[in-house]
Amino acid sequence: MRRPLRDPVLLPAVLLVWAAVALFVLYPLVRLLILTFWNEGPSLDAVTGLVRDWTNRSALINSLALAVLVGGAGTALGFAFALLTVRANLPGWARRAIDAVVLLPLISPPFTAAIALIFALGPRGLISYHVFGLTKVNIYGLWGTLLSETLTYFPVAYLTLKAVIANIDPNLEDSAFSLGARRWRVFRTVTLPLATPGVANAFLLVSAASLADFATPLILAGTKFPVLPTQAFLQITGLYDMRGGAALCFLLLVPALAIFIGQRQWIERRGGSFVTVTGKVGATTRVKSLSPAAVVALGLVCGLVVTLVLICYLLIAAASLVRGLGADNTLSFAHYAHVFSGGLKAVRDTLIIAVLCMPIGGLFAVVLGFLVARTQFPGRRALEFAAMMNYALPGTIVGIAYLLAFNDPPLALTGTAFILVVCYVFRYSLAGTRATTAVLAQIDPAIEEASASLGARRDVTFRRVVLPLVRPALLAGMTVLFIRAMTAISATIFLVSLDWSLVTVRILEGITNLELGQASAFSMLVIALVYLAVAVASFAMRRLNAGSLGQAGTLLGG
Repeated sequence: MRRPLRDPVLLPAVLLVWAAVALFVLYPLVRLLILTFWNEGPSLDAVTGLVRDWTNRSALINSLALAVLVGGAGTALGFAFALLTVRANLPGWARRAIDAVVLLPLISPPFTAAIALIFALGPRGLISYHVFGLTKVNIYGLWGTLLSETLTYFPVAYLTLKAVIANIDPNLEDSAFSLGARRWRVFRTVTLPLATPGVANAFLLVSAASLADFATPLILAGTKFPVLPTQAFLQITGLYDMRGGAALCFLLLVPALAIFIGQRQWIERRGGSFVTVTGKVGATTRVKSLSPAAVVALGLVCGLVVTLVLICYLLIAAASLVRGLGADNTLSFAHYAHVFSGGLKAVRDTLIIAVLCMPIGGLFAVVLGFLVARTQFPGRRALEFAAMMNYALPGTIVGIAYLLAFNDPPLALTGTAFILVVCYVFRYSLAGTRATTAVLAQIDPAIEEASASLGARRDVTFRRVVLPLVRPALLAGMTVLFIRAMTAISATIFLVSLDWSLVTVRILEGITNLELGQASAFSMLVIALVYLAVAVASFAMRRLNAGSLGQAGTLLGG
């Protein structure tokens, strides 16, 4: 533990990363806690005063209930989609089509599904009113918020469970069949128990996403179903009560951290008990754990969800191309004309911020991943946990904490491009860090040791050996940062100004001003830009993977 600290390259790198994490992660949270619990001395009056208020108690209960409901529904849907794509022996084009549709909610602004549900199932919705003639359908409140968040976040569970189910050895199920077990018994006693860690992880991830969601409840929940993120936002922007907003953030902080810590402990304690990938080569068998009836049932459920997702996005596209969807369906490009005239500044600012985030966040993610995976120094685990805090916490907490920390001298950064970039980098670079550690786990450390034995310093080894090999992870992290910078709203809504605006803020303004056509046009533009970025990144990833593997082979052969 002492030798790395004598390294003339490692020590400055560790100190620099720790300083950045302390300033942009820990310091804002400390300011938030001080404002909450200090009033001319230690005090609980801010929290107790809010808890006594019936609306805030309801918001806390509603937030927890909604997180559990969305977690359960989203995990169930994700599990159904994962079973269908992995275990139903679908043709390749069908799996690719499902993946393409499932990606839509992940790369869209977080309130896109909410806008579409208003068009489809609102008081004068195209489906509820114009098709079925229903006049008493109310999409606002718990059920509308639950439906919108489930459609938005079930892809998280799908992507998590798809990998888990794909790693379950079908030979284990085949052994149960050879002993005379029926399909349902095999599923209940073999497949489902082996997928349990993934199911629990997916539930926690979806629940955490729902708990942190700010935009959907702001649009659909309203005063009928208050939740903590919107209450904290209104406490600050409506009542100008910073201390009350900080106290509400603390109430949200407790369950968010509990979910995050619970997820990590579950993975660490349970992950090793369900190992099925042993590295031993054996005969493979065709997956037959799903009966034809089960495949049909899963196909109907998933087909209904896919249809609903497609309808939502087709409605968004249609609303952007007509004067007023449902009222005046005349073809018009007026909404796009507004986007490329009055809204052009927001588009340009968002692209500038997103492009700036990519190299900075990508490099930070790779350096942090390298320090965590390849070095040993005191406080390594603490650094990893601290760096993950902003990712684990709801965006409302991060945004308000940044507002408290960087709104006044000597660090008056609110409203600048710098604070927006910093917020995105320290909130969303975890994807790149995880990708880096995963890639480094597959790379033989002997490559770096060979470089060091030839006299190369650690920074030279990192630049000329490690960095080329982790380029796919670097590109993946940069792509995630670009997508999040284009679609995030909950944290950055507190940090924007007239000098620097964001597309997602303009979409929210359009919704609150009932300019749904303009909001739809902005949403379609964001989706197109993000899809283009994903396509470019996928192409580059294939090229880099081939190049990195070839370079690794050359290095190992040498």
